[in-house]
Amino acid sequence: MSKTTVTWTDTHCHLEDDRYRNLDGTLGVLTRAREAGIGTFITVGCDRATSLSAIDCAREHPDVWATVGLHPHEAEHGVQTIEDLFDRPKVVAVGEAGLDYYYDHSARDAQREAFAAQIRIAHERRLPLVIHTRDAWDDTFDILRAEGTPTQTIFHCFTGGPDEARRCLEVGAFLSFSGIVTFKNATDVAEAARICPDDRILVETDSPFLAPVPHRGRTNQPAHVADVGRFVADLRHTAVADFAALTTANSRRAFPALTLGPTNS
Repeated sequence: MSKTTVTWTDTHCHLEDDRYRNLDGTLGVLTRAREAGIGTFITVGCDRATSLSAIDCAREHPDVWATVGLHPHEAEHGVQTIEDLFDRPKVVAVGEAGLDYYYDHSARDAQREAFAAQIRIAHERRLPLVIHTRDAWDDTFDILRAEGTPTQTIFHCFTGGPDEARRCLEVGAFLSFSGIVTFKNATDVAEAARICPDDRILVETDSPFLAPVPHRGRTNQPAHVADVGRFVADLRHTAVADFAALTTANSRRAFPALTLGPTNS
């Protein structure tokens, strides 16, 4: 089977990142990804500047969609810095939003406040919520419980094990697996990918970060979502083409605006 007979969706990447300079920039990585069978891209905002870049990229490319969000690292800037961007064309989700207690680049109170505010935006605008959580599972679920989990909630770059996966699934969330699942020491993440129900699993690159095996140590790019997908398909004893179709269908359920197609631009 040739690469182009299988179509994948990269549900989380950062297409405007400067790290792509050695890969011929955004156009270069998009060209390679399309040749590898990646049919749809969601490029993700982490603050006002990157959200605007994501929106611009989506405007330029029919197969690219954008999110608007305030990453926990940027929480100190306040959600008011992005509130006016959600009405822009091709914005399909809120986020990435959440908590990161590993780096603590913003104070934890500011992180919790920004996360809760973005959950409220997701409810008000009926948009999916893309969650980043690291070393903060209990507070993440406490805030979701207090604010109410949006109907479409995606735990991006899932790094938990089976227990955390079950907690996510209990609130109706999708689990999105990145290149981490291919790492030798990520056995808990692999087990979570193995047990995730068919209708709740997604794949992503989080590129330019976290290149999967066999690309570790290099700049990640959206084309590598096919490597992530093949690895997880093998874990689940599923044909690669079937898993690509499954995860692409799930991406349309997780991000309903994708079903509108490129005419929503």
